[in-house]
Amino acid sequence: MSNWQLPEGIDELTGEQALAYENSRRGLLDLYQGWNYELVVPPMIEYAESLIINSKSIDQKTFKFLDSVSGQMLGVHSDITPQIARIDSKRSIAKKGNRYCYINSILQTKADDFYASRSPIQAGAELYGNKAIDADIEIIELMLASLALLGVKDITLSFGNTAIFNGLCEYAELNNQNIATLRDIFRRKSVPDLTDFFSNNEVNHADKFRSLISLDGEQGVLDQALKLFEEFPEIISAITNLERLHQSFKDSNLNLMFDLGEVKAYEYHNGLVFAAYHSSFSKALAQGGRYNSLSESFGSPRDATGFSFDLKFLIQQQLNS
Repeated sequence: MSNWQLPEGIDELTGEQALAYENSRRGLLDLYQGWNYELVVPPMIEYAESLIINSKSIDQKTFKFLDSVSGQMLGVHSDITPQIARIDSKRSIAKKGNRYCYINSILQTKADDFYASRSPIQAGAELYGNKAIDADIEIIELMLASLALLGVKDITLSFGNTAIFNGLCEYAELNNQNIATLRDIFRRKSVPDLTDFFSNNEVNHADKFRSLISLDGEQGVLDQALKLFEEFPEIISAITNLERLHQSFKDSNLNLMFDLGEVKAYEYHNGLVFAAYHSSFSKALAQGGRYNSLSESFGSPRDATGFSFDLKFLIQQQLNS
């Protein structure tokens, strides 16, 4: 092996790509400053427990090592959102909204459905202290403005609400193990695995789960969902929020889709979620959502929503097209 080779999944930007990255980074930071989002630069390493919180998926993606100074386990950040929760918890004022933005390299033990490499550059924005759906609309509009600045057009915007899946699990009175199994099945959209699961487990409202996993499409699926879950008021509330998003973006020249069985890979999402797609790519180019309980681990529960994307990937795709 030549000594100039990089590990699998680790890459770098040079020449035109490096210049394009720097120009885009400056443009994005100007954009976020214009929307009153404060730039933060979290450290590359922290105590592992602060980075991972209670997320098994983040735990699996985080490089960890023993710190010879403190004797404690440290981690390299694989997702900046938990760090923003920690930052907000130590400086937040009750009932006051805070807006943060960041553009940082992160490192993951393995690539996933969202990040193609193990060394992406995560860019994003997060809004804390506002539980109103207006906050979700603002953060989605800023995500779209970010993609427009990077020259991404013809976007399909997908909406979901993890409160539907989570609410149905509560009505079904499932234990944590069954919830984790079902979450994984829904994440993979595996109808055969769902059938096998119900063949081996007696679950309340199994027919609702069978319908939910395939409940995706244009605005009409919201009407189907309202009828399907009419006996579950918390789920109806979650669907109503999706209706509000449809009203906000239906005239924005975007292709709108709804996935009511959406569950996010990171367990901390617990409400509205969204993702931006383009027909040239099989995965989302940007994504985000609600994580209202994430900062509870730092003693300061705050409502929060945000988005992120891999700036390095988008730069590489622009120059390769």
